[in-house]
Amino acid sequence: MRHRLSGLPLLALLAAAVGCSSSDGSAAVAVPSPDATVTGLCRNLDEALPRTVDGLSREDPRPASALTAGWGSPAIILRCGVPRPAAMDDPEADGVEVNGVGWLMQQQDDGSFRFTTTLRVAYVEVTIPVERSAHGMAPLVSLAPAIKKTIPEGVAD
Repeated sequence: MRHRLSGLPLLALLAAAVGCSSSDGSAAVAVPSPDATVTGLCRNLDEALPRTVDGLSREDPRPASALTAGWGSPAIILRCGVPRPAAMDDPEADGVEVNGVGWLMQQQDDGSFRFTTTLRVAYVEVTIPVERSAHGMAPLVSLAPAIKKTIPEGVAD
């Protein structure tokens, strides 16, 4: 199911992308730096996240943070408290809804997909590497209950 996003004001550009570690195979990611309120919501999300996503065990990226989580290798990466993506201003942007959670969907140049929650008081970003994209949005199905439980609906600042 695809939806178009429209009428969303520009707040900030998305910064930092997921990278890979060359030493131990674990993912390395930039940790977001949201305000105290969003950080609290993200900590609650971290505690509610499932141990497995799409059949993959949780293997958090470096540096360790309650604002990031990962599953498998190559890792499906979740970052909580990211800035609002500029693409949300594009009326032609692709959006999907998975189990009651709305997402902006962006295919990256390397074939991976980045999904960012919409209409939640904190932005949660999930990156699915190209090697894991055969299962489509299945990881979002696993993550939706924790997001719905801990990140209230609304408009992020």
